Amino acid sequence: MQPLEKINDYKWRVPKSYKQGMRVDGIIYASQDMLPHIVKDKAYEQVANVAFLPGIVKYSLAMPDIHWGYGMPIGGVAAMDVDSGVVGAGLVGYDINCGVRLLKTNLTLKDIEGRTSKLVNVLYRNVPSGVGSRGEIKVSVAELKKLVVEGARWAVRKGFGVEKDLECCEENGAIEGADPDSVSERAYQRGKQQAGTLGSGNHFLEVQVIDDIFDKEVAEELGLFIGQITVMIHSGSRGFGYQVCDDYVRVMVRCLSKYGINVPDRQLACAPIDSSEAKNYIGAMKAAANYAWCNRQVLMHLARESFQKVFSKSWQSLGMHLIYDVAHNIAKFEEHTIDGERRLLCIHRKGATRAFGPENPLLPSRYRRIGQPVIIPGDMGRASYLLVGTRKAEEESFASTCHGAGRVKSRHEAIRTVNLDALLKELKSKGIEVRATGRKTIVEEAPSAYKNVDDVVRVVTKAGISKKVCRMLPLCVVKG
Repeated sequence: MQPLEKINDYKWRVPKSYKQGMRVDGIIYASQDMLPHIVKDKAYEQVANVAFLPGIVKYSLAMPDIHWGYGMPIGGVAAMDVDSGVVGAGLVGYDINCGVRLLKTNLTLKDIEGRTSKLVNVLYRNVPSGVGSRGEIKVSVAELKKLVVEGARWAVRKGFGVEKDLECCEENGAIEGADPDSVSERAYQRGKQQAGTLGSGNHFLEVQVIDDIFDKEVAEELGLFIGQITVMIHSGSRGFGYQVCDDYVRVMVRCLSKYGINVPDRQLACAPIDSSEAKNYIGAMKAAANYAWCNRQVLMHLARESFQKVFSKSWQSLGMHLIYDVAHNIAKFEEHTIDGERRLLCIHRKGATRAFGPENPLLPSRYRRIGQPVIIPGDMGRASYLLVGTRKAEEESFASTCHGAGRVKSRHEAIRTVNLDALLKELKSKGIEVRATGRKTIVEEAPSAYKNVDDVVRVVTKAGISKKVCRMLPLCVVKG
C-alpha cells in the first residue's frame, strides 16, 4: 500500500516526502478495504500532485469516493490561501456545480403501490434527458446572461417553483459574483436550450423510499419518517459549464509559464487567485454554478408537475418540499480556522460536498441547530443517504465530506463487463424500474460500476465529518 501511511482506521497519509515538490501531505479518508482500488486506480498520485500547488493550506484531501479524475481526483478537496494560492479550472471540473437536491413528500410506499410504472413513465416523458437533450426553456443570449446571475431565482421568477425553495439551496440558489461577460459565446450557444434538462452519464431523477432512520431527532425536525417517499435529482450545468471549463483550461495552461508555476501534471494548470485570468474564471465559474442551480430548480418543478398528474393533487398537498440542494464541483471563498486563526481560503471541492456543522452562521436558520443537510446518492440498484455536517468537518476537512458512491469501473469497462438483460432482471427483482434514453447509459451506470455507498458513508461517519440521518432505497429511476 505504499506510499499510504495509516493514521487511523479511516484516514491515510501520503507524506510530502513521497515526491519532491509536495508542499503538504495528502490525506485520504478510506477504510482498509478501499485501499486496493485506490492504489490500482492510482488516484493517490493525483492527491500527491495537488499538494504541489502554490498556496495550498494544511493538506491535499480526498474523500472515500475518490477515483481518478482530470488532474485532481474526483473526491478531492484543496484549500488555497487567497494571497499566495491559485485557482484551477481542472480543480473544479468540467461539470461545474454538478449537484443534487432532495425533496420530501407526504406519500408513503403504500400510496404509490401499483402506480410506479405510470409515475416513471410520466417523469421520463416530462423531464428531458440524454446527451444533447433540449428543454422547453429556450432563451436568448441576453436572457441567459440574466439567468446565470440570478440562478434558481430566475426560475422561480418565471414560475418554476416558489420563493421558499431558495431558502433550502446552498447559496440560496445563486452565488454572488457571477460575471456573464467572462463567458464565451460558444458556452452561451450550448446553454441556450439546455436549462431544465437532466443530461447524460450519472445524472438522474429517482423516486425513493426511506427504509431506515439513524437519527430520529434530526429526521423529525426535517419531517422524515420510515416508509416516506422522497425524490432525488442529480444534474449540473450541462454544456454551458463544460464549455466554461474547457475555455479556461486552455487559458490556464498558458498561465503556467507566465507566472512561473510548476506542476507535475498540466491538467492541474492554474492561475494566481489575484490574477486577471483567475478573476475571469471565477466569474465564469459562478455563472455556470448559477446555471446549474437554475437547472435543478426547473427539474424539480417538472418532477412536481409529474406527481400532480399521476396523483391528481397539487404538489403542495402532496407535501413536495425541498429539503436541500448541494453543489459538488465548485470553488468557494470561505473563512476557516487555521492554527487558531480565522483565514479566508479558496476551497476547491471536486466531487465533494460542503458539510457545515451546527450553529454555522452561513446556514439557514432552520438548519442551524442540526447542521447542513448533506445528500449522498448511491447507485440505481442500492441505497442513497441523507447526512448532516459536523463541527469536526469544519475543524478537519474544510467543512467537506463525500459526494456519492464513487466509480470503481470506467464506463468503457462497464460496457465490456455488464450484461444489460441480466442487469434489468436484477433491478426488476428488487422492484426498481428504470427508464433511459439509451441502453448503453443503463450499462454504464450499473451498480457494479460503483463502490457500495454504505461503505463510503460508513467512513465519513466513523471519521466524524458527517452524521447519518436516514437511508433511501430506489423505486424508479430516470437516467440521462
